[in-house]
Amino acid sequence: MSDSPVYNSDTIIALATPSGIGAIGVIRLSGPDAIALVNEVFGGKDLSIQHTHTIHFGTIRDGNLIIDEVLVSLFIGPKSYTRENVVEISTHGSAFIIESIIKLLIRKGARPANPGEFTLRAFLNGQLDLSQAEAVADLIASNSQASHQVAMQQMRGGFSGELHHLRDQLIHFAAMIELELDFGEEDVEFANREDLKGLIYQIQRILHRLIQSFEQGNVMKNGVPVVIAGKPNVGKSTLLNALLNEERAIVSEIAGTTRDTVEDEMIIGGLRFRFIDTAGIRETVDIIEAKGVERTHEKIKQAKLIIYLVDPEQDVKEIQSQVNYLEQLSIPFLTVVNKKDLVNDDFIVQLEGVNLKSEVGSRKSEVGSQKSDDRTSDLKPQTSDLRTQSPNLIFISAREKQGIDFLKQEILRKVNLHNINTDDVLISNIRHLEALQKTEESLNRVLVNIDNPITSDFLASDIKQALYYLGEITGQVTTDDLLETIFSKFCIGK
Repeated sequence: MSDSPVYNSDTIIALATPSGIGAIGVIRLSGPDAIALVNEVFGGKDLSIQHTHTIHFGTIRDGNLIIDEVLVSLFIGPKSYTRENVVEISTHGSAFIIESIIKLLIRKGARPANPGEFTLRAFLNGQLDLSQAEAVADLIASNSQASHQVAMQQMRGGFSGELHHLRDQLIHFAAMIELELDFGEEDVEFANREDLKGLIYQIQRILHRLIQSFEQGNVMKNGVPVVIAGKPNVGKSTLLNALLNEERAIVSEIAGTTRDTVEDEMIIGGLRFRFIDTAGIRETVDIIEAKGVERTHEKIKQAKLIIYLVDPEQDVKEIQSQVNYLEQLSIPFLTVVNKKDLVNDDFIVQLEGVNLKSEVGSRKSEVGSQKSDDRTSDLKPQTSDLRTQSPNLIFISAREKQGIDFLKQEILRKVNLHNINTDDVLISNIRHLEALQKTEESLNRVLVNIDNPITSDFLASDIKQALYYLGEITGQVTTDDLLETIFSKFCIGK
């Protein structure tokens, strides 16, 4: 990628704000003629002699017709987002006004921009590398504090910086090995093999950390899928409605009302959670309900957290069986007792024998220990002593919305993402993950070949392969198909 701008011969135009009626609309142009084209239709100062990063009030005119009073912002290349001349026209948000100005400037010589073309030009002109450009799209799409922080960290070059450092070190050794090939007949060794092994071990530790971070980064970007599971009629739909504080799912006393999954999202502690209400787990002869139960098991296996909802009137042997099933999945889960007003001593005593080691944790529950805590208010009968002995149970009343705030706290604590240091480099892009994994595989081959009597050309080939995959992430290695795939997902005006 060149350090100097690769200016395109054409000038592109697009609406940079969402379509529809609003207070203002921003029309963006980029290219060598951006300032000249706007200057032709601008009634105000001569834009061609104004300084960069200045704003000017005036009108946009089509001949003698004034279309709108506007503010024009100038960004003269290379001091702009694309490193080309960029002009942004802030108009009133009328769809008619915006369309009229865009059509006028297209008549004057601008071309409608393709999706993501502004950011593509920023990449081609060296303003951003490819991973930073992808982070721009993630930043636009971010809808929680966590996803915003991950995208911002990547856009500011944290991920790119690590990769560039690793790549530079590998390039040095690749050059030394290539030099050995030029002196092949003299049996000289310019690249110390032990130093190379030490570097690869160091790089692999960093690669492993980045690869391991994908699960957290992806969840922070796309949200935490949380499945609400349990037998029919224990209150799963009521709990979903209580968590969302709206009537999202149909609630009925008839068992098997939910025959398909119902999903909705909410933010807890800056993280986005996708709550999934499922059909009850049970044997059924109803074909439609059976399909819903099958989908329940599919969703459970895809979840990052399971809320296993039980009923005080439920058979404890059935609870034990379902807990055993959840344990086998190795997915974190919380056991939540709904309808807490029906809880009695016998139910608690029977639950003492149920293995609940994967739920809330080893700390003592405070259920029943604080008078002001809504987890314990109005419990009938009073069984506070026994509940203190059951640290792995959360007691709620979904219908009365009691204990819901505490449940949210436990959900947040269980996923353990709110304590992540967002200054750490996290990857959230599947393309980056695959490239890192291929890099790791190539470096593993280098290590094997170092310890075997193999010629330098094979060693150089594996190092080049690792460099290729690292370069794919940052855009030092690209193809037209790759760029088209990435930037076609952007909105038109970015």
